[in-house]
Amino acid sequence: MSKNMNMAYLQSNRTQAGDECYTPFYAVAPLLEFIPKNKRIWCPFDEDWSAYYQTFAENGYEVVRSSLYENQNFFNYEPPPDSYDVIISNPPYSMKDKVLKRLYELGKPFALLLPVTALQAKGRFRLFRNGLELLVFDARIDYHTWGDFESPNKGIHFGSMYFCRDFLPEKLIFRELQKYQRALKQGGGA
Repeated sequence: MSKNMNMAYLQSNRTQAGDECYTPFYAVAPLLEFIPKNKRIWCPFDEDWSAYYQTFAENGYEVVRSSLYENQNFFNYEPPPDSYDVIISNPPYSMKDKVLKRLYELGKPFALLLPVTALQAKGRFRLFRNGLELLVFDARIDYHTWGDFESPNKGIHFGSMYFCRDFLPEKLIFRELQKYQRALKQGGGA
């Protein structure tokens, strides 16, 4: 085996169970500066305990959420279109192509947290040509797994960034994650 191979990637759990990773609050906080207070947010892959739902609700946004656990499958469910303005979440990465296709069909602004490698693929390339903005971070996000919400998994084998459409003021924006981690540790928002 080559010394250059990424062992963490090769040994990672890439099953459906391994697709259950949860976003920490510090990775949601950078979005707040880009969402006007009058915008209503749909979080289509989220329970009421998710960092997305809680962060937006605690910061005064009107938030609609849905999840498979409530028989609201993103691929055949949509809240009333006039009840939300933007779609934001961390979808199952194994379904990113299908999720992105549906988002472009819905035609609403969105911000999805996806692996950096999602940038390249022929099908996604065709979608992204119709508008893509990126919110890029200086470090990898340490995700939570089911049953371990106290301490995120360190050493995640992939980088993540927000893939957006009609959401950011520029095509490419960079942010330092540590700023948001520090703010949350100090008890303040981002």
